[in-house]
Order: sequence, then C-alpha cells, then structure tokens
Amino acid sequence: MKLAFAEPNINLTKINDVPLAQVTDTLKALSYVKMAGEVTDLSGNLLSNYNGTVSTTIYDKNIERQTLANDGTRLNGELVKLDFSTLGEIIFRGQASVKNGEFEFDFIVPKDVGIPVGVGKVSFYSKDEALESNQAGASIGTVKIGGLNEDAPVDNTGPVISLYMNDENFVSGGITNESPTLLAIMEDENGINTASGVGHDIVAILDGDETNPVVLNDYYQTGVDDYKTGILSYPFRDLEPGLHTLTLKAWDVYNNSAVSEIQFIVYDKDEALVINNVLNYPNPFVNYTEFWFNHNSSDPLDVSIQIFTVSGKLVRTLNGQTATGFNVTSSLSRDIVWDGRDDFGDKIGKGVYIYKLKVHSNLLNKTVEKIEKLVIL
Repeated sequence: MKLAFAEPNINLTKINDVPLAQVTDTLKALSYVKMAGEVTDLSGNLLSNYNGTVSTTIYDKNIERQTLANDGTRLNGELVKLDFSTLGEIIFRGQASVKNGEFEFDFIVPKDVGIPVGVGKVSFYSKDEALESNQAGASIGTVKIGGLNEDAPVDNTGPVISLYMNDENFVSGGITNESPTLLAIMEDENGINTASGVGHDIVAILDGDETNPVVLNDYYQTGVDDYKTGILSYPFRDLEPGLHTLTLKAWDVYNNSAVSEIQFIVYDKDEALVINNVLNYPNPFVNYTEFWFNHNSSDPLDVSIQIFTVSGKLVRTLNGQTATGFNVTSSLSRDIVWDGRDDFGDKIGKGVYIYKLKVHSNLLNKTVEKIEKLVIL
C-alpha cells in the first residue's frame, strides 16, 4: 500500500503580528508569542475555501549527539563514534482552527528552552474534513529561539490536573479493562511544559514504581485555539488484575509542578460479575437523577432499578442496558435516568426512598444486586 502523504503547503507568515520577512524577535524563555500562517496550493495561492484544524509542533534548536559505539566497531584500534544532529526538544505542541485558509495561535515559551540563541523549527499538519484534504508544511531556519524574558510576569502556581481512565465519566476506584487509556486534562494560566528540562517531564508512576516512570511529554497537546488547556492520552497495555494506583506529575512553563492521583481496578476476565460505586446523582434531587455504577463486563448488561418507599411499597421500576465494549465507554454506566414519577406517571412525594439495583449478565448467567437510598426534595 502507498503511504498517504499530505499535500503541501502550510506557511508561517507572521510572528507577533510582524511579517516573517521583517521578523527580528527571538522566542525567549517565558515570553508571549503569537504566530500566524496560511494554507496554500502548490503555486503558493491562499486556499480561501479551506477550513479545518492545524496542529503545530515547535522544536528548540538542534541537539548535537554522538553514537554510543555499542556495536564494537573499531578503526585503527579505536571505537568508531559518529557525530549527528537531532531535532531539539518540543517547546510547544498545539492546535488552532483554520478559517478561510488562515490561522493563528499563541503560547508562552517554556523556561526550559536552551538559553543560547539559535534556529529552531516549526512543523505544521492540517486537515479539512469537508474537503477530505490533508496539508503539511514547515518553517526551517527562520525562527530564532533562546534567551530569557526578564520582564515575565510572576507565576508561582502549578497546573490543575484531572485524571480519568478510558473516558471522563470514570470515577477514581472504578473498574477498567486490562488495557485502559489514561486521560489527563490539564489547565494552567501560562501553559504546560513539554520541553524536557531536567526533572521537568510529565511523568506517570504506576503503583509507586519510581524506577520505571512513564514519560508522557509526547502525548500532550493543547486545546484548539487555547494554549492554557490541553489533554494527554496514553494507552497502558496488559495490566495485572487488581487495584492499581497511578500518580501523574506535570509542570507549567514556569516550572511550577502539580501532582494528581487516581486508583482503578483492572477486572479479571475469569472473575464473576462485579459492580461497585453504586450511586445516584444528583442526590438529593428535585426533577431528575441519574443512576451510576461501575462494572467489570465488556459485554452488555441488563439493568433493572426498583424504587421503594421506606415501608417497602414499590413505586417505580426502571429497565435499561449498558453500552458495549470498553472501547466505547469506561466501565461506568449512567444510562438510566428517573424523573421522580411513579409507574402511573404521577409525581411522588418528597422524602427518603430505597432503590434496588439489579444487574444481569446473559453471557455469564449471573445477577448482582445492590441496595441504596435516595432523597427527593
């Protein structure tokens, strides 16, 4: 099969509102930068009907490296080591909307960029779903990076981090499959650091194993047109059944850190049907409530909820089914909603009620029940 190469071309046109041909600004550490660009055809004409999203990656100056000579090759008795250059660290990875072929984005340069001034690289990739067209481009040898912005505002607050497994419905302590995806949603006034300064990587520690940290810089990307927020998505593979604790540490571009932790239970495929974290939300409620629970089944489950008065009178029965597959949802079900009415459609009175959640697996021919309370205001 042939590789699907993107078409040229995406061009960087302005830095800080100054045309590229006139630009003298250097991207200094902790400085605010705004860049603009355009999507063109092969002749350089603006594609004014192009609307989509552009992903931008900005690299710090090239890094000079040397091979390790670990193959043992010798020349005149000396181990052969070769010098080579690689791209610098990624100082920004973000997304911007393209409207009528033009786009712009902004960010704060991380404190961890190399201080000596040199030339970096800007790489673009864009897609327009309506035109079914992908474009690519780069700016090489035009963007200077280095130095420090001495007038940068003070920032002593680390980022806000929210962790989930598989999707944003996940509740810490819930059940996942054996290969869950970590989702980290982050927000910071000045942006998240991905420049790989010493000790400033985005790092995940699973079950306290600090000798095998997972470096996640390359999995983070900002929101569209918003460098202050972003999301990180990382797939784990073949985790052992049982309880796991994951700790994630991230830094903002000022090198302020924050730590967040989440727990999850990897279900055992050979274990019987299990449900936990049974609740209804909101509770207490006035007009409606959703019934939530975690389960360990990747197959659909039949769900029944019976609502009783405290004296034992049945007032409402709700039936439903969970979605299928961990690739569609996490193991959290929140598909059943109740409007506070009985089986005859009448609004029931305020007070405390009991509900019985019954979950049945046709595959395992197993049924699990839980009993909880709810309050109507």
